[in-house]
Amino acid sequence: MKYPLDFEDTFEQTYLFWLSRFIRSKITSLSNQEVKDKNRLAKILQELVKGFDFIDDLNLIIKEVRNIGINSIHVYFIPLTKLYKFMKNYGASSMKEIDEELLSDFLATETSALADATKKNYRISLITFFAYIDKQNEEKDGFVYRYGINLKNWGGLRGKSGTKLPSFMQKEEIQRFIKGIEAYPFSTKTTARNRLIIKIILYTGIRVSEAINIDLKDFNKDGDAYIIQVRGKGNKPRVVMIKEEIIKNDLFSWFDIKSCENNLLFCNQKGKALSQAYISSIVEKILLSIGIRKEKNGAHMLRHSFATLLYQKHHDLILVQEALGHSDINTSRIYTHFDKDKLKKITDIF
Repeated sequence: MKYPLDFEDTFEQTYLFWLSRFIRSKITSLSNQEVKDKNRLAKILQELVKGFDFIDDLNLIIKEVRNIGINSIHVYFIPLTKLYKFMKNYGASSMKEIDEELLSDFLATETSALADATKKNYRISLITFFAYIDKQNEEKDGFVYRYGINLKNWGGLRGKSGTKLPSFMQKEEIQRFIKGIEAYPFSTKTTARNRLIIKIILYTGIRVSEAINIDLKDFNKDGDAYIIQVRGKGNKPRVVMIKEEIIKNDLFSWFDIKSCENNLLFCNQKGKALSQAYISSIVEKILLSIGIRKEKNGAHMLRHSFATLLYQKHHDLILVQEALGHSDINTSRIYTHFDKDKLKKITDIF
């Protein structure tokens, strides 16, 4: 039986629901040769189906499972427990707030002092957990939410810091990319929509998850610009702005044909929300069509490009933090690595 992604009333309840079912599926797939009490294990599997209201209760069950003889279950459980606490600190209200970027932040934060082997276990645990949810969730209307988590480019295994400089486009490359948006041969029904959402991400630096969930009531004209209220991690709102001249033609063309549910600005031909994977795929296609290849070719690279150029132009870290919606200014400091003026000063020491 399948369930809606946000099955319970709160994020905590929903997360524990999925975690309990995932742990049950892993127990049944792991080796049971060392199991000492098969009857008790059968009862535990039934308890996991019912679920738990508190993470501590689930933790006690995991300890019992290990004592019974399935010791390796903690390899999956410990990282997902840490993620549960990480998301609570963010004030998450929906499972949909979790995306690849957030999981990369989580890994960088939680695994910085761990050995590479343990870091790999964390990555595997996250990938298998969200792959399980991808297969098991389904809304009443038949819509399935896809995370598509692979964490392929997570740089945590390249050093103890768990951090890695992001991929981004130089100013000249961005100009080529903007021309590429206009030239790419999308289908008639998707041209205006795809151009519009890519431009909004590029010119405002919002996350892909924020872009695909823009509500029409939060998209308003103000003079010669549009003001957009988005909700970031932890459901925290912030406001961004884009000039009307940049999106005017695409916006009007899209409004002529759009038919979205839930008052969304963007949707597919069935009226449902677009997926992050789809947006990243069309960004990659545009990049390849104009001969630009980065280590990370997805849509999130547009956010890094926006932030890098913003800092290079104004040298204002607070401005970058506010524009990107970072809760901690230290997260924004990575963009100071691309300060050309400072780098030139270093070259002039002799």
